[in-house]
Amino acid sequence: MTHSGSADPRFTNTLFYGDNLDVLRRHVADASVDLVYLDPPFNSNADYNVLFAERDKTESAAQIRAFEDTWKWDEAAAAAFNEAIQSGHGRVPQAMAAFQTLLGGSDMLAYLSMMAPRLIELHRVLKPTGSIYLHCDPTASHYLKLLLDAIFGPQNFRNEIVWERTTGRKAVNQFGRVHDIILFYTASRNAAWNPPMIRQTETSARGHDLMENGLGVFRVSDLSAPGGGPARRFDDRTISPPAGRHWQFDQEGIDALIRDGRIVFSKTGKPRLKTYIKQLPGVSVRDIWIDIEPINAAAAERLGYPTQKPEALLDRIIKASSNEGDVVLDPFCGCGTAVAVAQKLNRKWIGIDVTHLAIGLIKHRLWDSFNISNASDPPAYRVVGEPEDLAGARQLAAEDKFQFQAWALGLVKARVAGSARKGADHGIDGRLYFHDEPDSKAASVKQVVLSVKGGHTSVKDVRDLVGVLEREKGAGAVIGALITLEPVTGPMRGEAASAGFYDSPWGTKHARVQVLTVEGLLKGNDRLGIPSTYDHRTFKKAPKAKGAGKGQDGLF
Repeated sequence: MTHSGSADPRFTNTLFYGDNLDVLRRHVADASVDLVYLDPPFNSNADYNVLFAERDKTESAAQIRAFEDTWKWDEAAAAAFNEAIQSGHGRVPQAMAAFQTLLGGSDMLAYLSMMAPRLIELHRVLKPTGSIYLHCDPTASHYLKLLLDAIFGPQNFRNEIVWERTTGRKAVNQFGRVHDIILFYTASRNAAWNPPMIRQTETSARGHDLMENGLGVFRVSDLSAPGGGPARRFDDRTISPPAGRHWQFDQEGIDALIRDGRIVFSKTGKPRLKTYIKQLPGVSVRDIWIDIEPINAAAAERLGYPTQKPEALLDRIIKASSNEGDVVLDPFCGCGTAVAVAQKLNRKWIGIDVTHLAIGLIKHRLWDSFNISNASDPPAYRVVGEPEDLAGARQLAAEDKFQFQAWALGLVKARVAGSARKGADHGIDGRLYFHDEPDSKAASVKQVVLSVKGGHTSVKDVRDLVGVLEREKGAGAVIGALITLEPVTGPMRGEAASAGFYDSPWGTKHARVQVLTVEGLLKGNDRLGIPSTYDHRTFKKAPKAKGAGKGQDGLF
């Protein structure tokens, strides 16, 4: 399948909900993307042998869930394998046939079969000056490298980057596994390249004599270079360079170095050049990255997403292989690190994910980091594939109740509680945190607990929410909200009203139990009532409750 023309400007700065293979084929034009970064989900924590065990291809495909791997050898994987064989793209048929001979009908073959058509599409959408970075782990990196060779050509392989993603990993009968692999390919020899540099450190300056004084650590290096040359004056001495060498600076340069205190003498009287570490030029980044810390429990950017990558990692990649105004594409965008960094670096971006959970999280992230929304006028970015009306919401609820819950919670900027796989967390589908005091003390953090219903609802659901709210009072829950796909009955509203009000420190009252309909939220008629983020007495903005409740959410 081919697409002609340049990228439609409507599809830059866009989040797509859906299967990335379908989105790429339908919405992304040929040669329209400057940089692709992808971190496809893969279960590196599974028993190694399980990934290579053969399975019956008729095994039922598991329902897609957030954060769990979906690469299983089943009918869908077998169909993807046949499609890859018949693609005729590069040497993909030969590579897939070889994988089948080696791996049989295993989950690893399923993974490669599902990746092959997606990588073919990513090759199609890349500009001739474009680059692709595929993030994976050593369990699959060697197979993916062969697949990328078959699609992009081995001549366009640039690097196998090793990133130390963790430290201190112990192992019983092997070396600790602490690194990921990032495979870097380009569409051609003409790809954009901005060589990244890092500051010199004592470690990078090793191999030279290092000394220290009150001004800091400095390097002492040779002042001469190959080739004959005349003697120079060093204050009251005239010194000839060693035989067959010359001084690197003329007399004017030597005089300037002496004035600046940059010349030191060895015990034998040989002049040497002194350079403080902070004055040294940067060092080119090599293909082993140990200077970028992974996301840890205390990291300010931590969202609780299991596969979240640090922004510094994407910052390096995006700066190295794109320029301002270029288009960055992440087809497995997860919690949206590539999207957020592209936005920060003034790149255009396209993000694709198959879960509403991820799309909702990225929308939160863009709002928290850049104060931009798809609901502004005009919208700062677009979201394609989400339900836009009640009929679409009903269809999503019928297809997947967990996806429906994640999407509905996004309508009120709440986040999923508990595990997306297990569903509700003891009657709570979502949580939303806020400060109810003009400071950021832990005691000021309060929460809204939410329940989402995609089917029949009744006054019992309201009573259940009241009970949950009472149970969670000790955890700071002060407001409960029920989001329902069906209309709200009079008895439901009466039961909610009987729960009373929450009085905020700002002097405002808010119903303790609120019932909202999906239709009302879509049309703007319903709104979650929570205390304002402004102190109406001082007109000062209260701090955001960032990071609150991460230990309770399970995901965020």
